[in-house]
Amino acid sequence: MFLGTRWFVFILLHVTFASAEKTTAATVYWDAQHKLVTLKEGVLETEGDAYGYLNDTLAGTGWSILEIRAGYGQTPETDEITFFLAGYLEGFLTAQQMMDHYTNMYPQLIRDPKVLEPVKTFMMKQDAWVREQVKLNKSSDPLWKHAGFLVAQMDGLQAGVADWAKREGKKPLSAFSIQFLNAVGDLLDLIPALVPDSNPPLRDFKLPGMGHCSALIKMLPGFENLLFAHSSWYTYAATMRIYKHWDFQISEPHTATGRMSFSSYPGFLVSLDDFYLLGSGLMMTQTTNNVFNSSLFDTITPNSLLAWQRVRLAHSLARTGEEWGKTFSMHNSGTYNNQYMVLDRSKVKLGHSIDDGALTVVEQIPGLVEYSDQTQALRRGYWPSYNVPFHQKIYTLSGYGEMWREYGEDFSYDLCPRAKIFRRDQADVKDLDSLKHIMRFNDYKKDPYSMGDPCKTICCRNDLKAEGASPGGCYDTKVTDFHMAGDFVAEAVNGPTTQDGLPPFRWDEFSGISHQGLPLSYNFTFVRMKPLLYKP
Repeated sequence: MFLGTRWFVFILLHVTFASAEKTTAATVYWDAQHKLVTLKEGVLETEGDAYGYLNDTLAGTGWSILEIRAGYGQTPETDEITFFLAGYLEGFLTAQQMMDHYTNMYPQLIRDPKVLEPVKTFMMKQDAWVREQVKLNKSSDPLWKHAGFLVAQMDGLQAGVADWAKREGKKPLSAFSIQFLNAVGDLLDLIPALVPDSNPPLRDFKLPGMGHCSALIKMLPGFENLLFAHSSWYTYAATMRIYKHWDFQISEPHTATGRMSFSSYPGFLVSLDDFYLLGSGLMMTQTTNNVFNSSLFDTITPNSLLAWQRVRLAHSLARTGEEWGKTFSMHNSGTYNNQYMVLDRSKVKLGHSIDDGALTVVEQIPGLVEYSDQTQALRRGYWPSYNVPFHQKIYTLSGYGEMWREYGEDFSYDLCPRAKIFRRDQADVKDLDSLKHIMRFNDYKKDPYSMGDPCKTICCRNDLKAEGASPGGCYDTKVTDFHMAGDFVAEAVNGPTTQDGLPPFRWDEFSGISHQGLPLSYNFTFVRMKPLLYKP
């Protein structure tokens, strides 16, 4: 049910955000005759073509909150304009955070100057190819029609930042900067593919014991409830978090949904983590797989869709897990190679049964996307994910078998440390609190499976290593359950785990790492995430 009038929304926001450090609301209107955007800051007008707010509470709670509704006004003639205006509004509201996040992430990924030009050239060619395909195919192919929406949203994002920068007297972000932010995940594979000897620092996840995210989907024994959780692993420089609620009204008839709530970052038109609750009834999360067989990178071409773009297209067009995998497979870039878990709530009947198609597992490497129905794992109780491929062909082609032979069982799907810990402890997960506990778990000093390594556990603390410590590892957790997901509700915490007696992370010991705009220390608790401008 829609909330109603402008004044009721204003009162709601005023009460909800009474303790917020800063809440900024804005409404944008489209002038169809002159092809111009008018942005009104400080108001939420429900008749606007896009309206929303940013609740900037990162320093106080660990998360900022962004909510945007678009396409419910009277003037946008096309869905492209709806997406452009949504991007414009988000760019305006989050411009300062985008600039800070870019400042922090750029040196993490591009330290070697020789990397920049090949990356810029690839991104320019890839963007031009996508735009050309949209132009040629949007009238006949829903995939490219929706790809055009993404292009419009990104263009709007850049225009919104430029509007804010002009008002503030600052230099706006370039088109490459916007592309860079959205392609952070893709760049983890793209940089070593383009410049093989660049050895970007974030590829040290190849080292034994290091990974990139943990996830758990847990069905209670009597099918009483379904629990869903994800913990991100990455550089702590990436902890400028924004939880986003989008509600876009889209007229294109193949659209599965225009609504989603997800954990994200400034300037990202995706989650990256990923952790999504979708209006289609699907839920999605993922963990990253490495590609040790570098010969696979030879197939990478700019004439493809990046992973972040294919994720968004699958979200928009898919109504089932199988459809999601099929859509995501198209025009595979071979970058940001992950295991995606797509859960279809419509296939789950609590207390009764779980239909086939409830859980689809999708895995990507350059040249191949494989997906399969793994609902039987839910019927047995749980599905864990921990940066080792499940599908045998993906596992073998990626080079995990060779890594297992060289480095040991850290690279075994069944016997790596997190597989053992999840297998041992998942039976204790009975509710949200116990789910949070396992996803923040790091008892590396006592746990025999961790062997004294603070990263051979569910929630890594690489900053606590005795040798070679660096500010990276597990820095957040998001949880929800079957009932909450239906209302787009989740709980999330930002920051490295302090569970099991671990000290809060502080930037003092790593002050040389760019952390502009980030908290100096992290000792936050879980925050409840729920959209306010719309009730399902």
